[in-house]
Amino acid sequence: MKKLLLIITFTAILASLAEAQQISDPRVADLVQAGKIRVGMHSFYTKDSRTGELRAVSTGIIFLDIARILGARIGVEVLPVWHPTIPEMLTCLTAECDMGFMGPDPSRAGVDFSPPILQLEYTFLVPAGSSIQRIADADRPNLRIAVVRDHASTLTLSRIFKHAQLIYAATPDPTFELLRNGQADAFASVRGVLLGYAPKLPGSRVLEDHYGANLVGMVVPKGQTARLAYITEFIEQAKASGLVQQAIERSRLPGHQVAPAKTN
Repeated sequence: MKKLLLIITFTAILASLAEAQQISDPRVADLVQAGKIRVGMHSFYTKDSRTGELRAVSTGIIFLDIARILGARIGVEVLPVWHPTIPEMLTCLTAECDMGFMGPDPSRAGVDFSPPILQLEYTFLVPAGSSIQRIADADRPNLRIAVVRDHASTLTLSRIFKHAQLIYAATPDPTFELLRNGQADAFASVRGVLLGYAPKLPGSRVLEDHYGANLVGMVVPKGQTARLAYITEFIEQAKASGLVQQAIERSRLPGHQVAPAKTN
């Protein structure tokens, strides 16, 4: 019954959003004319071994859900454009994609950021028997931390840690393999991702504390001020109305929270 009520509520809110868009908004008129939104996604996908189809996994499930809500609001189709790394997605946003999902960082040039949608804590996954009990325990010269190159969690950690060695991989799967194969003493990433990997390494645990948080929002090519204003309005409405929380609940993924509302 609870699931049915959630679906009914979700449908009703979508209908109200669509009704609010009866008159095409000039800020997204080009998207309406194209009939589609090309939404950049990075890392959070997998390829079906039988069909070769790419599909969302982990946090990507929530991103794609939110993108489709936005598409329903505008009245266009959503086409996810998958990229394995942040640099490739940044290139997409200057050439192919209309928008995407990403955490803000000063080093990411060529794009403008919306207010955040999701809040994802940064923490560590450590193997069975690890002496690392807290984040601070890991900043020692003899410890190796597996990280995803260019990820926001990695950029934050590199500014905080002074002694531990960071060992890089391109995407989450090979980063986890560094830990599983004993080439690293911990895997640093967002909590939800690490909770997904923990069952694959018996006896491992995700630390309770954290060293920061990724406040993930949407990005548009730099200079797209009208489109950014539209997306900002959508995000704040989606958070306030419960649409983002419902997307998190539908995913059934732990470790994800709605980002705080924008303050003036």
